[in-house]
Amino acid sequence: MSRAPELSRPAARLVRECLGGSEDAWAALLEKYKNLIYSIPIRRGIPRDAAADIFQRVCLLLLAELPRLRQAEALPMWLIRVTSRECLRWRRQEQPYAAGEPGESELALSRDAPPVPEEMLAQIKAEQMLRDAVRGLPARCRELIHMLFFETPARPYREVAASLGLAEGSIGFIRGRCLTRLRRHLEKMGFR
Repeated sequence: MSRAPELSRPAARLVRECLGGSEDAWAALLEKYKNLIYSIPIRRGIPRDAAADIFQRVCLLLLAELPRLRQAEALPMWLIRVTSRECLRWRRQEQPYAAGEPGESELALSRDAPPVPEEMLAQIKAEQMLRDAVRGLPARCRELIHMLFFETPARPYREVAASLGLAEGSIGFIRGRCLTRLRRHLEKMGFR
């Protein structure tokens, strides 16, 4: 959780720092968007090992294209679009006869990429917004929310209290305050 302050920095600042050669900013940028990138192939039923390969390819494309990015705020949509194209590329490599004519160009591949369904796009955006909002919380709230809602299985209050150095009876109250903060962050971000 030591990178959380870096992750809460706006994408524009991270991109600027990456372009300035900051390895820490690059690591923070990848950390910030790794779940967004990785979730797309998983949702499309692509095996985890192939999803990891797609993730790496998208990261390489991001590194190559970052200097040409006009608006850092558009980065999540760019990542969704590029990752969707890479999923299509993987499918076509796995099923070459379903891809069409041999020797199909890369340009045609990117042009023919099916759009991300609106429902999936909305869910991917909402998930990224939630990740960003959680990153913007104070450290104790981030850790508590992670332990209670993102770990499988969720930790019992007793373990959460021990990990955070709190009284077990205070976890419910603190959880409520943290969720209120999270809701406010999400509202500020335009989440509905």
